Amino acid sequence: MKDKIFGVLQRVGRSFMLPIAILPVAGLLLGFGSSFTNATTIQTYGLEKILGDGTILNSLLIIMNKVGSAVFDNLPLIFAVGVAIGMAKKEKEVAALSALIAFFVMNVAINAMLVITGEITADGTIASNVLEGTITSVCGIQSLQMGVFGGIIVGLGVAALHNRFHKIVLPNALSFFGGSRFVPIISTLVYMFVGIGMYFAWPVVQNGIYALGGLVTGSGYLGTLIFGIIKRALIPFGLHHVFYMPFWQTAVGGTMEVAGQMVQGGQNIFFAQLADSANIAHFSADATRYFSGEFIFMIFGLPGAALAMYRCAKPEKKKQAGGLLLSATLACMMTGITEPLEFSFLFVAPALFAVQVVLAGSAYMIAHILNVAVGLTFSGGFLDLFLFGILQGNAKTSWLRIIPVGIIYFFLYYFIFSFLIKKFNFKTPGREDDDTETKLYTKADVNARKEAGKETAGNTGTADPVSEAITQGLGGKKNISDVDCCATRLRITVHDAARVNDEIIKTTGSRGIVKKGQGVQIIYGPQVTVIKSKLEDYLETAPDEYYESAAVSEENSAEENTDTVNENNETQEKVVNTIVVSSPITGMAGDITTCPDEGFAGKMMGDGAVVTPEDAVICAPEDGEVLFVFETKHALGFQTESGLGMLLHIGIDTVSLNGEGFEVFVENGQKVKKGDPLMKIDIPFLTSHAPSLCSPVLCTELEENQRVRLLATGEVKAGDPLFAVDTVE
Repeated sequence: MKDKIFGVLQRVGRSFMLPIAILPVAGLLLGFGSSFTNATTIQTYGLEKILGDGTILNSLLIIMNKVGSAVFDNLPLIFAVGVAIGMAKKEKEVAALSALIAFFVMNVAINAMLVITGEITADGTIASNVLEGTITSVCGIQSLQMGVFGGIIVGLGVAALHNRFHKIVLPNALSFFGGSRFVPIISTLVYMFVGIGMYFAWPVVQNGIYALGGLVTGSGYLGTLIFGIIKRALIPFGLHHVFYMPFWQTAVGGTMEVAGQMVQGGQNIFFAQLADSANIAHFSADATRYFSGEFIFMIFGLPGAALAMYRCAKPEKKKQAGGLLLSATLACMMTGITEPLEFSFLFVAPALFAVQVVLAGSAYMIAHILNVAVGLTFSGGFLDLFLFGILQGNAKTSWLRIIPVGIIYFFLYYFIFSFLIKKFNFKTPGREDDDTETKLYTKADVNARKEAGKETAGNTGTADPVSEAITQGLGGKKNISDVDCCATRLRITVHDAARVNDEIIKTTGSRGIVKKGQGVQIIYGPQVTVIKSKLEDYLETAPDEYYESAAVSEENSAEENTDTVNENNETQEKVVNTIVVSSPITGMAGDITTCPDEGFAGKMMGDGAVVTPEDAVICAPEDGEVLFVFETKHALGFQTESGLGMLLHIGIDTVSLNGEGFEVFVENGQKVKKGDPLMKIDIPFLTSHAPSLCSPVLCTELEENQRVRLLATGEVKAGDPLFAVDTVE
């Protein structure tokens, strides 16, 4: 149960990354727009001629300000669409459209309930007895104030409906509305009732959220410390996005009236104040308590840790370790991406990470105590400090207080890390054993790992050796259920976690591997989106099979040989399971090797049998599902309920007939029963226009321990046993 919960939370957390990814751009627009249209700033720096009212730059900056504000004003809708895309497994564009529709339907249904109950009038006037702040405008629709929670409710629900119904098969009369077209239909119906239900349920939830927000706010500096410690402690598990998002975006992080509007969430409050900065004396430190402290340990603290690791490196490895640590430190200081540094000691010295968690948590609290109110869009690097601290002025942000505290933190990190590294001989970068090369995530390092991957993972000269090695390390394409990523991690769901090979994955340049149940996280750093994209491209054409490393295969082979050699030194195989496959065709059956096509006869596309049709109707061989129908109608993919993947290929070279001579009765994803008609063929036409009517009936995805045994030759009727698939050991 814990593994399943972890897997779900992992997928939810990564789904948040898509809507969160737009915030840095929106924040930059809002930051520049508000800073350089502020009359005080313009007068202070004497920029009236360049940025004063009526200038082109002033107009452009006003537009930038409004564009940035538009993103933050519509975050619920953005989260609805983004979460649906992140949680959908296939056809994500359908999930996005369905979420957009469901979001409007839910809020319109809530609006209708508010009108029916008299809480708002037909012209939009809010009744006097309605509590202030509980009703707001959502994309022009007066609805309950649900914030991004409303978007998340829509995103998660629509994704669940999409994953359940995007392959649904409806009766023939309604078949046009089947498959992915059904998803927006069912989403509309479901979220009409969800909207009605939310009218009754949300006020209770909202009261609970306000109470929780009041508890967090009332806990003062201690609450800020606890928040910071928990957030940093969740970094290795990739669940920090799930944890901090409510504090940034919902009433859990507090509420405040800004420019006449009630705003929820620490980040939203800061950016609302930024947009109205001309009327704000000092930004709210209570709102920024959830992120202002990051500037202290990201710009100052962790670089101190990096210096300690460099000074503790062995003399002969200092130069290499220094170059690697420097690049990671610059990324941390400038952009706030800490994982290259944190993961350099997390897996070799967890005690150092425990120190980092406590020190980082205390930085949040100290920033709160000092009334520091610097906002951010994504992480606490210098770029965000410059835009949302320095440019806004010390009077509004108290950003100058970060510098003395940061210097103290630099030395704290440096001396504590130096002491612990030497005391316990931690193998931080540059202190590895002499036979171990210093590694820290540079381009040259990744290239070296690629070469190693070719040898270790059995690379066969593919154009993308890294993706091939990742696939093999995850147990092969057949073992991979889902591929996604967040800002720094490749997030994979596998069918069988026992098939994951850490040693192969390490050759791909990973900085660490986190496994929990069927969830696998491979840490690569900011370049992970490129790795994910290349991996998805590779998986489209990769063989759909499991991968066994050479060492495992040899070991298994040795065990099998020990178990299966008889007294005459002859290999024997014991049948442990048999699946019988019936003929889908009435005609003349024969061995697959008699097929007049070399590819089929050589079993290059699978093993099975051939049948030359004598009856025009081709039937389902077993209960199962039609996986696909070729556009030319001459063949279809089929999967039996027992899990066998099959190909029914009618005639030889019939693809060139472009569908002539074939009438198909089924479609992709349709469930059928044994004997149901799949298609009808024109035997005279095919006989005269195709080289042969001999039709392969193949199992395309046999395991290594599965063998095909022919059961019928000569005359056979549709539904009669054709061949058996034996599983041996």
